Amino acid sequence: MEKKRIGILTSGGDCPGLNAVIRGVVRAADNLDWEVVGFIDGFEGLLQPGDYRILDRHSTAHIMPQGGTILGTTNKGHFISKIAGGDKIGVAPETVENARDILQKLRIEGLILIGGDGSLTTGQQLFEAGFPIIGVPKTIDNDLEATAMTFGFDSAVACVADALDRLHTTGNSHKRVMVLEVMGRHAGWIALYGGLAGDANVILIPEIPFSYDKLTDFINERERDGYKSSLVVVAEGAKPMGGAQSVRTSAVAGEYKLGGMGEQVAAEIAARTGKETRCTVLGHLQRGGTPTTLDRILGTRFGVKAVQLIHEGRFGTMVSYLNYQVTGVPIAEAVHKLRVVNPSHQMVETARAVDVCFAD
Repeated sequence: MEKKRIGILTSGGDCPGLNAVIRGVVRAADNLDWEVVGFIDGFEGLLQPGDYRILDRHSTAHIMPQGGTILGTTNKGHFISKIAGGDKIGVAPETVENARDILQKLRIEGLILIGGDGSLTTGQQLFEAGFPIIGVPKTIDNDLEATAMTFGFDSAVACVADALDRLHTTGNSHKRVMVLEVMGRHAGWIALYGGLAGDANVILIPEIPFSYDKLTDFINERERDGYKSSLVVVAEGAKPMGGAQSVRTSAVAGEYKLGGMGEQVAAEIAARTGKETRCTVLGHLQRGGTPTTLDRILGTRFGVKAVQLIHEGRFGTMVSYLNYQVTGVPIAEAVHKLRVVNPSHQMVETARAVDVCFAD
């Protein structure tokens, strides 16, 4: 008797913890005597003639500490379903049928999709077309609805905190203002958590437009109070009051790419205060490297739960972390809007209580 087969793919940007999910899926599936087919480079592996490999305990041994994904991933290609500021375009019908043929040919009875908002939007479209989809939320931005946390976020925050620890010492030595630009797209979670953990003095996030006057007044006041340096964390999607986000055009499916706000903030601080100011852009350092223990554990729990959801036949469901429990929610609930920072969120209030300035 042939074993039941399930598929798995990683889509969109990479992040720490992906391999922990893959390993969790393989172990849980093997315990049910199922076979796992890993599709290469995201959804593109579903195209004719199919690009895949069989995953087992041996091929996924010792991969949990590794960053990235052993299956490869892409955020471009034939399966882009969302562009620009979230506009949906849908996957071409011929591409959908192409993928359906591959899944039928390989006898795939359930397909686990590990991805963020864009990838899960594609997954929802495929589910509505009759595909047996289970979603696993993955993004360092932590901006998916219906889950309290996504794996990869904690590792990105740890990277920000480590960078701030290093910038503290060089900033104090040279009496400079140090500006650190971090990722997050339209959500300020990485900047907020990373800035608080790294003892930043100023945190600028998309959800709280900032004033350059209040920002520089705060920095000047710190100098008068005897502080040699100030640390400013800038989310890539932050924007000044009455201004706009800093955008760098990207050729990826017409989607614009945020970036450059850190340099703008550094230039304004230098011009308005006369203080020597330097900007560091963390960029993809936040995506790479060894996952934290939290992301390893969360990734493993997500992988195991995804297999359980297939076993229960709960297709169209995304694994979710709520109230310290891993459960399942409809994918549609996770992709209808981004999860952003409420300006009155308790973490914002905590930061303000320890003298962090949001320049608002």
